Amino acid sequence: MKKVFGKPKSLKDAVFHYCPGCGHSIIHRLVAEIIDELNIEEKVIGVPPAGCAVLAYDYFDIDIGESPHGRGAAVATGLKRALPDRIVFTYQGDGDIAAIGTAETIHAANRGENITVIFVNNGVYGMTGGQMAPTTIIGQISTTTPGGRNEKRDGAPIDLSEMLALTDGTVYIERTAVDTPKNIIRTKKAIKKAFRVQMAGLGFSLVEVLSPCPTNLKLSPVQANEWIGSTMTNYFPLKVIKDKVGKLGASPHLE
Repeated sequence: MKKVFGKPKSLKDAVFHYCPGCGHSIIHRLVAEIIDELNIEEKVIGVPPAGCAVLAYDYFDIDIGESPHGRGAAVATGLKRALPDRIVFTYQGDGDIAAIGTAETIHAANRGENITVIFVNNGVYGMTGGQMAPTTIIGQISTTTPGGRNEKRDGAPIDLSEMLALTDGTVYIERTAVDTPKNIIRTKKAIKKAFRVQMAGLGFSLVEVLSPCPTNLKLSPVQANEWIGSTMTNYFPLKVIKDKVGKLGASPHLE
């Protein structure tokens, strides 16, 4: 019998520690599948900082370089400049990349560093107990906004991907989700394209993935996925935000 589905080679034989219904498990698998399909497992380096994905080295069977909280883009920049033949990607949550690491991320993007960023947006600080994050939407309840996020008191959610798209160094930015099979397929295509942008030497690429956090949303896994489609995408619509690939010329990596 022909085998049509199995564990990606780039994933270790380890049980994920993520909560039931968490999107990280799905995204990890997608990244591993892409690494296998591009045949870059010997060249790729992942950079997860502190957060729910801090234990990525337990799951990916590739080189991993941890970074301090928020400094993923800075560490990735150093790795890529020292080892320009490697494919370097960061894997960051919304609190990490859009709060603690705002400066590092914006300046790496503006410089056009040839790295790939996977930005997992679940709308809260997941690892530390569900506090309000920069991407927490208006009215959303968190441990630090028990009455819901108030725009006058807390400000509006930050759309980091749209902000980064304004910098000259960004080449490809897309927002996807993992709440439905259709969106999971779209997410894989987006991440794969982001890796190819780097392989072609074109510059900074980022894929923002809206991901469910049932534990901190206080919802069932099914309800958390429905919340992404019915509510979260009103603030963070799924779309290609920037794509300069065509303007930069053809490359064998992108065909």
